[in-house]
Amino acid sequence: MVAHLIGKLTDLRDTRACPLLVVKLGSSLLVGPDGQPREAWLAGLVKELAGLHAAGQKTIIVSSGAIALGAAQLGLPERGRRSLADAQAAASVGQIALARLWSEGLARHGLVAAQMLLTLDDLEDRSRYLNASATLERLLEAGAVPVINENDSVATEEIRFGDNDRLAARVGQAAGASAVLLLSDVDGLFDRNPSDDGAKLVPIVEQLDETIRAMATAETASGLGSGGMVSKLQAADIATRAGVVLAIVNGTCDTPLDRSLGEGIGTLFLAQSGAGARKGWLGGRMAPLGTLRVDAGCAEALGKGASLLAAGIVGVSGNFGRGDLVKICNVKGQAIAQGLSEYPVHEVQAIAGKRADEQAELLGYAPRAAVIHRDHMVML
Repeated sequence: MVAHLIGKLTDLRDTRACPLLVVKLGSSLLVGPDGQPREAWLAGLVKELAGLHAAGQKTIIVSSGAIALGAAQLGLPERGRRSLADAQAAASVGQIALARLWSEGLARHGLVAAQMLLTLDDLEDRSRYLNASATLERLLEAGAVPVINENDSVATEEIRFGDNDRLAARVGQAAGASAVLLLSDVDGLFDRNPSDDGAKLVPIVEQLDETIRAMATAETASGLGSGGMVSKLQAADIATRAGVVLAIVNGTCDTPLDRSLGEGIGTLFLAQSGAGARKGWLGGRMAPLGTLRVDAGCAEALGKGASLLAAGIVGVSGNFGRGDLVKICNVKGQAIAQGLSEYPVHEVQAIAGKRADEQAELLGYAPRAAVIHRDHMVML
């Protein structure tokens, strides 16, 4: 991963600065309002991707579209999104059509497509995350182009990414990519709604803070997808914390890569100083099973690299066991960190706010060094 060499959008087509690029596209780009694939547009994008491959850049594709394609074939209302059952059925049919589109399109340029279907659980569980990472590495070594989609045919509401923006960020992290490129229906992040007069494109984001988050809107114009600018900023948060650059560009034109990477039109989120591989994985996890609220002194200590001790905990909620992911919030309810708990929820409730010398009697055994050790925690 050499994301530190990327300082502008045009660097994403430089094979030295960006040897591995993840490209994500949504349903509205791939599928027309009639539920049919936009084959001419896809052919143009595949030609661009083949050009990058010929220049020595490896690519991974994260592609939506299975639900939209399958819903059209099955004649389901509301483009297959009326219910979870409809979405799962549509995805089962659409995944075949989606795989065929990419396989045939890439084959015209002498490239082999490899399909991977993932759920949130596949990348939240550490061992399955590492398995996915190893599979991606081997496919790329063999010269294949992985085409990845969420496995909507089996995923429930509780175990879904919900959009492929965050999936793309997690895939970029797992694959050790230099950058993730999100193809959108706008040029990038604007300082206000892009339809407003005077809205300005933000070309570079060095740090994701509350000012940047306030610029986002959850709206999506097509009605086909499930994401919006909010989900793209969440993806940027996951990617950049793991040391991966993320860019948002306009995918609606005939040659979106030439326009964005050639002319430098879009928004680039610079990578942060990379945490270790395990902490990067922890920071990207999205399904905490509980919440621990801490006092101001504890929050300050965590920010300086301390472990989470029971004495600083003022509130406990959720249903988690030892080793499960929990979120840590300050007294205002703002998430400041997350990590793996050393205790199940009922034991944390028992020792919350207690000093170490009081914990043994409450637990019935000698307490552990911390509720969450700093090595198993990442600041948000």
